[in-house]
Amino acid sequence: MMNEKLTLIENISSNKSFGGWNKQYTHRSEVLNCTMRFAVYLPPQASMGVKVPVLYWLSGLTCTDENFMQKAGVQRIAAELGVAIVAPDTSPRGEDVIDDPDQAYDLGLGAGFYVNATQKPWNTHYRMYDYVLSELPDIIESHFPVNDKRAISGHSMGGHGALVLALRNPKRYTSSSAFSPISNPMNCPWGQKAFNAYLGKDKALWAQYDASVLLRDAQEHVPVLVDQGLDDDFLSRELKPETLEAAAEANGYPLELRQHAGYDHSYYFISSFVEDHLRFHAGFFEKSTT
Repeated sequence: MMNEKLTLIENISSNKSFGGWNKQYTHRSEVLNCTMRFAVYLPPQASMGVKVPVLYWLSGLTCTDENFMQKAGVQRIAAELGVAIVAPDTSPRGEDVIDDPDQAYDLGLGAGFYVNATQKPWNTHYRMYDYVLSELPDIIESHFPVNDKRAISGHSMGGHGALVLALRNPKRYTSSSAFSPISNPMNCPWGQKAFNAYLGKDKALWAQYDASVLLRDAQEHVPVLVDQGLDDDFLSRELKPETLEAAAEANGYPLELRQHAGYDHSYYFISSFVEDHLRFHAGFFEKSTT
C-alpha cells in the first residue's frame, strides 16, 4: 500500500542543476499548524538507485528556503559528493500565523529561531525545533531516495539552530556546522528579544536553546565546524563566537572555529567556504554506519 505521506507534498518548482534537481515543495505541517515550503537538491546519484545522505540547512533572519539554494553555489559540490540538501523556511507562514505587531524583522515571520514556543500566542505555530528535528526529516525520508545519515548546518539564526539541534541530539546527526552563528543568544539582543517572546522569562528554558551553554555541558560530542567573518557588522553585539570558544575550552570539546579577516555576514562569505563545509560533512557521512 502506498504510504499516505506521499499525498502530503506538492512540487511547485523544478530546475536541473549539475546533473541533479533543485526542487521546491509545499506541505501541510501538523507541528506548525500551517502550510510550509521547503527546497531540496537531489544530486544525480539519487536518480541512479542510490540512497544519499542529507545535509539540512537552516537560514537566518528574514530568509526563506530560497536564499541558500540560490546564492551559496552549493549544487556543484553536492552533486560531486552525492549529498542531498534540504532547506526549510525560517518560520511558519500564512494568514493565520501571528507576526510581530511592529513588523520587526527579528521576531515573527522569518524569525522562528528554531525553538518550540511555549508562550501564547506564539505556541500555536512557532515550533520550528520539532519541525526541523522530526517532522521534516520524516517527510524527506518518506518521499525521496535518501538514507538516514543526516548532518545539519546554517547561517546566523540558522547557525544557532543547527548547533542547538546537533548538540541536543548528537546521535541523530553525524556532524554540524555553522556560518556566523548566534552563539550565545541568552546574552545578545536578538536572542533575548526572541526568547522573551517565545519562551517567557524562564532562563533555564532559554539555556536549552543556547549553543554555548549546551556545548559547555555536552557529554557526547558531535563534530562541529564554525566559520566567522571578522568584518561582520554583527560580530560583537549579536554573534559572540568567543563564547563558543570558551565553552569548548572549558569542556574539552573538539570545536573547529575558523575566523576570517575581511569577510562579512553575507552570502559572499558563505559561498567562499561552503565547499569546505560540504566536504567536512561528507567525511563524517563516510565514517558513519546506517
